[in-house]
Amino acid sequence: MVEYVTKNKNVITEAIYPEAVNMFAVNLFRTLPPSSNPNGAEFDPEEDEPTLEAAWPHLQLVYEFFLRLLESQDFQPSIARRYIDQKFVLQLLELFDSEDPRERDFLKTTLHRIYGKFLGLRAYIRKQINNVFYRFIYETEHHNGIAELLEILGSIINGFALPLKEEHKVFLLKVLLPLHKAKSLSVYHPQLAYCVVQFLEKDPSLTEPVIRNLLKFWPKTHSPKEVMFLNELEEILDVIEPAEFQKVMDPLFRQLAKCVSSPHFQVAERALYYWNNEYIMSLISDNYSVILPIMYPAFYKNSRSHWNKTIHGLIYNALKLFMEMNQKVFDECTTHYCQERHRERKLIKDRDEAWMRVEALAMKHPNYNNVTNKGTTNNTSYILPQHIDNSPPDEDGDTDQTPLTLEKIEAKANEVRINTI
Repeated sequence: MVEYVTKNKNVITEAIYPEAVNMFAVNLFRTLPPSSNPNGAEFDPEEDEPTLEAAWPHLQLVYEFFLRLLESQDFQPSIARRYIDQKFVLQLLELFDSEDPRERDFLKTTLHRIYGKFLGLRAYIRKQINNVFYRFIYETEHHNGIAELLEILGSIINGFALPLKEEHKVFLLKVLLPLHKAKSLSVYHPQLAYCVVQFLEKDPSLTEPVIRNLLKFWPKTHSPKEVMFLNELEEILDVIEPAEFQKVMDPLFRQLAKCVSSPHFQVAERALYYWNNEYIMSLISDNYSVILPIMYPAFYKNSRSHWNKTIHGLIYNALKLFMEMNQKVFDECTTHYCQERHRERKLIKDRDEAWMRVEALAMKHPNYNNVTNKGTTNNTSYILPQHIDNSPPDEDGDTDQTPLTLEKIEAKANEVRINTI
């Protein structure tokens, strides 16, 4: 049957349509069994085997025949729309929750062909896909076909006419972006990031709300998810307009500074790879005086204290790039940082000395011995922490008051590079 429809012309008569659609519905529309795999972050697509459909050889034939029918040159949507209606589409979408990836792949192609050929169903298909996402985000947090549905949407978004309709912008902000909150993000993140970038290429004015929402949803305790966010953010920065970049650079680089300071080396490493991106470096260069003061404290501190030597090398390379952009501003930032550190130490010292005076006054009170515990001596003095006045030097004798020079940065970068080879 499949070969007959594929190789021959003028074989799809009007009588074929109801029979073909009915055959598809009778064989494929069914109640799916309960999921056998764990939900959310517990499911690892690389480790956990999907549950395959036992009747797949039979189902595959039905899918292949129906696809050949849709793709045939003789196929007439004007006739088929009597049978392929909203109810048919709704039942088709329910099958996307199948655990068998082979079935979901056929469903993806089938729904995409229907979307392309039936103009009257397009708005309905988008609406029902939205409903699937809403249930996934706010109710179940489990659906096997999110990646496939996003892949279809990536193609649909690519075909949106300009200017974008308001409903499409709402879809981006209210449906696509909240998908970043789900525990199972890793299963569908590449497709989701592609959809987001497609929107921004269509309408750059959406960049600011998208980045601010990403920062709002930024993972706090899930490092692998944080790496995914960093990957997506770099894809967005690759297509960002300079004017839009200036609107978000302050909160954006404050988050990057936190990532550079992350004890999880993959997060810090991924953030520092931004300084290998030529377009991002051109954006940084144009806004140097704003970005350097944000990043400098994180760079300086972690160049001395981060446990991973590879991170040290990446930080020194980034500092070198900053210094080469504008030596004067870099020196001013270094001086300001040292002054701030000195001011912080003075505040801590003043605070501790104030507590010492309070304790001394308390010890003079006649009831002091009655208030303190019996085993405590009454001549305890407040001891200042040693780190208040001086921070411990590193192996080269540098403290956090030691100014950076280009020679020192290059030497450190070369040293780290040699040690990691």
